[in-house]
Amino acid sequence: MSKNINSTTKLPDGWRWVKLIEVCEEKTGTRDPQLQPTDTFRYVDISSVDNTQKRILDASVLFGKDAPSRARQVINAGDIIVSTTRPNLNAVALVPYEFNNQICSTGFCVLRSKKELERNYLFAYVRSPDFVKKLSDLVKGALYPAVTDKQVKAQVIPLPPLPEQKRIAAILNEKMAAVEKARAAAETQLEAAKDLPSAYLRKVLKYYPGEKLPEGWRWVNVKDVCSQINYGYTASADFDLKYPKFLRITDIQNGNVEWNNVPSCQISSNDEESYLLYTGDIVFARTGGTTGKSFLIKDPPRAVYASYLIRLRPKNEILSDFIYFFFQSTEYWQQIRNSARGGAQPNVNASLLGSLVFPLPPLPSQRRIAAILTEQMTEVERLKKSLEDELDSIKSLPAALLRQAFGGKL
Repeated sequence: MSKNINSTTKLPDGWRWVKLIEVCEEKTGTRDPQLQPTDTFRYVDISSVDNTQKRILDASVLFGKDAPSRARQVINAGDIIVSTTRPNLNAVALVPYEFNNQICSTGFCVLRSKKELERNYLFAYVRSPDFVKKLSDLVKGALYPAVTDKQVKAQVIPLPPLPEQKRIAAILNEKMAAVEKARAAAETQLEAAKDLPSAYLRKVLKYYPGEKLPEGWRWVNVKDVCSQINYGYTASADFDLKYPKFLRITDIQNGNVEWNNVPSCQISSNDEESYLLYTGDIVFARTGGTTGKSFLIKDPPRAVYASYLIRLRPKNEILSDFIYFFFQSTEYWQQIRNSARGGAQPNVNASLLGSLVFPLPPLPSQRRIAAILTEQMTEVERLKKSLEDELDSIKSLPAALLRQAFGGKL
């Protein structure tokens, strides 16, 4: 692994260490748009910069009279803007021509290179791990993670002769463009993979309430196929190992539960028997932002469930896996959205959950469909993991390229 460069690192012949203030304009200009209240201007604030693509993707068009107090810094095409807030996020951008003579927030440090500094070389440097680390180190432990313009311009940069800067910048532009293309392609593939479960479920559970079903299938309410639909237990989390695990909404993340991290709760033996979870149970989040999300219990430890969950226990002749797949389908979510109450804080009660309608095939078909869907979902997870790993590798390439460039090895 390459080491971060610093001002004590030996540079190639002809290179030298300089502070940004030595090779950038000390003052880049300010303007108060409120002095021209009826004139419009384009305003670049922190939210305008995409810190992944390192570009200005969105900017407000404002009348001068509506200019916020932070709208003061003039930017010209070719300037580099560096967010001084949360420098670890590296929200930086090269100002394109269409933003020439516009305004950015005072939350940016504006770097305008002098003739001895190639702007594209500078833009590459402010994206480097070395630059990000130096600024991030300045705010460690601070209540408000921000640096000043002075601190940004005090940073030391390895400066090769101008022709070498242009050569390095040209190579980096080409390679970064290729990396960005690969990243976009991988992200598109990942999004397509995330859509596959819905497509698989739609192919099987494509029927709407009241629609004619295949022979042997029937429309049922959830309550018709369950022996129990119950609210959870009200208690405080505990960490005494003699008590059962206490499953909460927050313990269910991305369809999984790390049982080792689930706390316990104190509960009497009679109550414990009423609230114990068994393989085949399905629990639902009944309130808040996760309303309607479900989790199929398989091989649980000794565990009960919290009051903000509803437990559904299918009858013996009903396959839990099949019902669980219905609870992932578009048709299920349409019913939940149409029925949930509470507006900004939606909630689902046991009665509403029991009234949901879904198509039920004979048990052999339930088994066959569940087996096919399980295999498909497993393959989707493998595909997603492969694409996520590929995306992580692609995202690490810019840092590696920039380390090489500013270490004189490109």
